[in-house]
Amino acid sequence: MAAPFFSTPFQPYVYQSQEDTITPFQILGGEAQVVQIMLKPQEKVIAKPGSMCYMSGSIEMDNTYTPEQEVGVVQWILGKSVSSIVLRNTGQNDGFVGIAAPSLARILPLDLAMFGGDILCQPDAFLCSVHDVKVVNTVYQRHRARNIAVAGAEGVLRQRLSGQGLAFIIAGGSVVQKNLEVGEVLTIDVSCIAALTPSINFQIKYNAAPVRRAVFGGDNVVTATLTGPGIVFIQSLPFHRLSQRIARSVTSPNMRENPRLLVQIGLFIFLAYVVIVSSLILTEM
Repeated sequence: MAAPFFSTPFQPYVYQSQEDTITPFQILGGEAQVVQIMLKPQEKVIAKPGSMCYMSGSIEMDNTYTPEQEVGVVQWILGKSVSSIVLRNTGQNDGFVGIAAPSLARILPLDLAMFGGDILCQPDAFLCSVHDVKVVNTVYQRHRARNIAVAGAEGVLRQRLSGQGLAFIIAGGSVVQKNLEVGEVLTIDVSCIAALTPSINFQIKYNAAPVRRAVFGGDNVVTATLTGPGIVFIQSLPFHRLSQRIARSVTSPNMRENPRLLVQIGLFIFLAYVVIVSSLILTEM
């Protein structure tokens, strides 16, 4: 059976939490989407820095420290944010706020209560949330494994969302939701995984040896074998794949035709050096 397409709502949608709190929102646009969330007095939205697009006059914005991200000093120096923005309606009437995707991406609303209160996402997938949602960047945890093949899903999908609230994440291109039955197996390019439930068994597979990858390159060199039960959200155009295509288009013609040209030149020089040294040794003998 073909996997059903996951369609984000383009018409106003009403979300009702476990505490009977009703939050209407609307997702606007086609590719680089915006989610508009209606807020009652004293309600708030927590979003990633730089994602606010517009808001009504009764909304106040503030920064808050998020200790669960556990960002180290080096990551902080390199620009990794250690805070989130809080958008709160301080007025007497309903207000609204528009949160924009940071790239050509679609916005997916996820009711965490429907996923058992826990879901794993690709790095920086979290956009904003309403009510009870906790975001943990697992890549910065001290107990993580250095080898992603050993670390499993959390070594690749480095963001964990937990709670019973409503979370919005981003995914590139078209998005497909695949429901895996018990024992059902799906092989997928690692970069095409937008999110999945922790109940899925996750196994990494390298399709080429390290030396072969460095010299010849190639696509789909790292795949994941997913075994159900669980739900996986698949994106057709990961951001890093889009950025690589853009980077190649603005480089020199030789580098665009062969992005691993420097590696190949270095290998050629090394082999030439070995041949010359070997010939000198044999001549002296």
